[in-house]
Amino acid sequence: MFRVAASSVRIAAKGVRGAATVSGGSANEFKALRDATKAHAAETSDLWRKISFYVCVPGAIVGALWVKQVEDEHHHHLQHLKEENGGELPERPIYPYMNIRNRPFPWGNQALFFNPEVNIPVSEE
Repeated sequence: MFRVAASSVRIAAKGVRGAATVSGGSANEFKALRDATKAHAAETSDLWRKISFYVCVPGAIVGALWVKQVEDEHHHHLQHLKEENGGELPERPIYPYMNIRNRPFPWGNQALFFNPEVNIPVSEE
């Protein structure tokens, strides 16, 4: 196994050394190859620029609008629940496996993005 890997590394190294030199070709061939590479790079970068502007940016905007719509529906649903229950959200069940804290976080006992309107607070036991 090791011999096969070592021989393939030697073959690859020989190929790299051979590709670095111009083997019997003229300077015009090298310049033509370099110009073709530059043209290909320019076309490819233009393609990815167009993909970024015409696909990724509109996709991000559509995604943001979709998330805003879903969050607005969620907010209206919570407001509807509050109206049905006299201005308060209904009591949520608290199970023993929820909010287990073996050690407090460095910033306190609640999660970093704790929101008292949505999350159940951890009881101080």
